[in-house]
Amino acid sequence: MAGKIPATFIDELVARVDIVDVIDRRVPLTRKGREFQACCPFHEETTPSFTVSPGKQFYHCFGCGAHGTAIGFLMDYANLDFVAAVEELANRIGLQVPRETRDAAPVVPGESVGDFLRIVEQANSWFQQQLRTHPDARQAVEYLKNRGLDGKTAAAFGIGFAPHSRNDLLLALGTTPQAQQQLVKTGLITQKDNPNQSSDAGFYDRFRSRIIFPIEDHRGRVVGFGGRTIGAGEPKYLNSPETSWFHKGAELYGLHRARRSIGAANQSIVVEGYMDVVSLARYGVENVVATLGTATTRTHLQRLFRLAPEVVFCFDGDRGGRAAAWKALQVVLSEMHDGRQAGFLFLPDGEDPDSIVRTQGQKAFLHRVEKAVPMPEFLFKNLTTQVDMTRLDGKARLVSLAGPLIARLPAGALKDMMFSRLSALSGLAGAQLGGQGKTLNFNSRIRNRRNHPARSGQISPLAFATSLLLQNPALALSIDNFSAVRTLRIQGAEVLIKMLECIRGQPEHTTARLLELFRDSAFHGYLQRLAMRENFIDEDALEAQFKDTINRLLQSEHQERGLVLLEKSRQSGLDADEKAELLELLSDRIDNSRATV
Repeated sequence: MAGKIPATFIDELVARVDIVDVIDRRVPLTRKGREFQACCPFHEETTPSFTVSPGKQFYHCFGCGAHGTAIGFLMDYANLDFVAAVEELANRIGLQVPRETRDAAPVVPGESVGDFLRIVEQANSWFQQQLRTHPDARQAVEYLKNRGLDGKTAAAFGIGFAPHSRNDLLLALGTTPQAQQQLVKTGLITQKDNPNQSSDAGFYDRFRSRIIFPIEDHRGRVVGFGGRTIGAGEPKYLNSPETSWFHKGAELYGLHRARRSIGAANQSIVVEGYMDVVSLARYGVENVVATLGTATTRTHLQRLFRLAPEVVFCFDGDRGGRAAAWKALQVVLSEMHDGRQAGFLFLPDGEDPDSIVRTQGQKAFLHRVEKAVPMPEFLFKNLTTQVDMTRLDGKARLVSLAGPLIARLPAGALKDMMFSRLSALSGLAGAQLGGQGKTLNFNSRIRNRRNHPARSGQISPLAFATSLLLQNPALALSIDNFSAVRTLRIQGAEVLIKMLECIRGQPEHTTARLLELFRDSAFHGYLQRLAMRENFIDEDALEAQFKDTINRLLQSEHQERGLVLLEKSRQSGLDADEKAELLELLSDRIDNSRATV
């Protein structure tokens, strides 16, 4: 059925389903106080850390960080896309899912994501068949055998073969003009800039003379392919192009298959190549994924840390491998919340995970993983080799290099300890280092923050207020002067204002309903993190803290506006309305009377 699902229906659905019932059907829950608990279904554990809140209609695992609404749970647990999860919940309570049709763009037949993914799956089956039956596949089979792979492993990973012919896939699947266009848009075939008049109209297969590795997204759907050339030829590896459903910076090769193993091992291992993942799995090391020819991204790390608290990066020991490791370190810093660990494993020159596990075995490789260099040690070792630690200016240089990196860490014990380590290396006391970068100019964003709530940690007052409201929607009803709040122009304030408006219009809003309002927004992931943040506010102090934070935001807004008007008065003068506004702001300041809620 075409058309977008109306946001009002999503809101009604989340309001009517009970997340406890949804999860309890799949993961038996036990009541503990006002909430329910279970062992987390997303990672292996023996002590329950998976909590479901009926009041918030939200789940959260304190072990792996998994969290979300009833819709999100079905998407992750049952590998459903958003629409399928909505339809399942709707069917369960007897609702029919409506679709918006007015002003909707017409859906071109064969142009939906589902149509494209179907032809990608057909190509996947075709590639696998070619490995089994094509006369030219013998070289590919010999290559795989020489790399230590057996038929069972190749089948488990869906490995295939693309023949040398320029249009075998085209002839097999591109039987209609529509199918040809689908193949073009999925990147499976390419069209020449100046096609000739032959029957193929200038189309040719993208993958030729290559071993094919199907790439699954985190839900298990084949979304693209990686092809390794057999023998000589460039490029050595060729990937499907980026599409609306395939983003190299978001997917990891082997992740869907490795989810359970990562949870069982409490650790994920990131390698550089498809064959490394496949060979390690062949020898019993299955908690392994590979990037798709790109550097590690925050999205990669967020998905991995959701499954296990430790990530080990495995790189070649040469200059290129260490440069790649340093890039990975700079990305991982912002994801290193307390309880998480990252390590760096460097292999001998000329070796890779595939060769190590084949020649030395599983135990030898895992022993190397255990000896991986911890992230803090790698950071300080790398930086201290760049400066002369026998000189004062060398130590000062270390502070200037290490400070901005450490400042990227989330607030917590690890950040404190790394600043302590920097203090010991440089000889500067902690106070001179500025208490996590507040005195030294490590991080301009930290330096410029003002009016932090006393117990809000390292987030801004706006984020703190938003977090409190998400977790306690009834706080919206405590605001008396809502018209003043609507004047906030701070970046991101529109999200807070929208939530306040929704709750004041429908006081029964829950955390889950608020989050679903922003599912298609760029703010959704950020709001999910705020929804599960520990704010450490006593229940009887919540309202006072919330109102105080809102007042701080209003005070800051008035101060900023006053400074703008004063600066304008000096440069170009003010009109009558602006003069009146400035006088009112200055009067408020003199009387120490602030806007209140």
